[in-house]
Amino acid sequence: MQHSSPDTFLRIYEQILDRMNEGVHVIDAHGKTIVYNQKMTELESMSQQDVLHKPLSEVFQFPSGQESTLLTCLRTGKSIRNTRQTYFNDKQKEITTINNTYPILENGQIVGAVEIADDVTKMERLIRENLLEKNGSRYTFDQIIGRSAPILDVIESAKRAARTSSSVLVVGETGAGKELFVQSIHNASLRASAPLISQNCAALPDSLIEGLLFGTSRGAFTGAIERPGLFEQAEGGTLFLDEVNSLSMSLQAKLLRALQEKSIRRIGDTKDRAIDVRIIAAINEDPVEAIANQHLRKDLYYRLGVVTLFLPPLRERKEDIPMLTKHFIAKYNQLFQMDVVGVTDEVLHFFNEHDWPGNVRELQHLIEGAMNLMMDETLIGFEHLPLHFLRRTPASAVSAAAVEPLSEPFLPFLGEGKPLKETMQEFETAYIHHVVDKYGGNISRAAKELQISRQSLQYRLRKLGIRG
Repeated sequence: MQHSSPDTFLRIYEQILDRMNEGVHVIDAHGKTIVYNQKMTELESMSQQDVLHKPLSEVFQFPSGQESTLLTCLRTGKSIRNTRQTYFNDKQKEITTINNTYPILENGQIVGAVEIADDVTKMERLIRENLLEKNGSRYTFDQIIGRSAPILDVIESAKRAARTSSSVLVVGETGAGKELFVQSIHNASLRASAPLISQNCAALPDSLIEGLLFGTSRGAFTGAIERPGLFEQAEGGTLFLDEVNSLSMSLQAKLLRALQEKSIRRIGDTKDRAIDVRIIAAINEDPVEAIANQHLRKDLYYRLGVVTLFLPPLRERKEDIPMLTKHFIAKYNQLFQMDVVGVTDEVLHFFNEHDWPGNVRELQHLIEGAMNLMMDETLIGFEHLPLHFLRRTPASAVSAAAVEPLSEPFLPFLGEGKPLKETMQEFETAYIHHVVDKYGGNISRAAKELQISRQSLQYRLRKLGIRG
């Protein structure tokens, strides 16, 4: 049998380490890095060349009074288990990990230390989301973004409503943040420790939603089983009925009875069951129009609208757009591991001119989509915004320096039936080609007009096969 050489074993070990889902960092007796696997480079945003064979204390910085767990383990010879550590890489980026650190012994002497690290940021986010999802409620008033008078007024009214168990009707356009206010009211109320159950009334036909709301009894219909409805599941807590105006008038009448009597009767049952549930309902049209159009019973409106909150659409609180933009950029920086710092002045002006029919949700999706198109840029520019968004925004909102009118040479990409990805790539290729030609192949001047870095433009030229 042929024996493998030590070099072969070393290559095998390196491949195994690089396939691990934990970071592995090994230092020798002098504190220099000798092993640094692929996962560790991702956790610390460092390359192996920047770390290998260099003293650990020269590469990473630790808060005053704290020492690297690796160096501590090397100095004391004692294992350190499940320890949270926050430190900074050579670019001053903060890193937080959960570490298990062990001394490496040879003939009873400490010859190094090994650390196995997990990304605590992702772990904590998963734990936090799981805990919050169990209660069905994630948001509080502190997380509502905005300092404009319209939003502050409605926040104050909602906080007052949270002190009681009266029914609340939230009126707002799609994407204005109705769910956020509902969860905030629940979490600020005495019912916060009890369930918050949400149901979109437009998502199911009346034949199904009645059983879902009130529950069913065995034998009520073929295949029926004893099943509690949402009212019973929300006992002691809050039941949120979104788009309640989509329910039929007969079902609205049953809902009204449940609210008045504070009891429900399962389908097919003969007895009433007392309930202790706070109802928060939401509609996406003016309640007066909903009543006039027979979308909402007047008596149900009076019962639900003990407190009525009118959420302002984004077009009526545009002074909040910079704050919301900053918030969403920070959110997706964390999710995408990016370092975007803001939007260009032209894009911010563009945002202020847009009427935002999709409200805050539209802004959020726009920021997410733009950051998906970015490479190493730090500012969101027009080149990152979806084409459909640019088209429906008034031309007066866009300065001539920011976006030139598309001339006929750019129109071939508008063929019908093409996938969006292919269409966007053709448009990007055509526009970059146009700007580079405009400046006679001068990459620096073309990058300046495109409002991206020179390196980013060179990358795009290579990726798109354009010769600069």
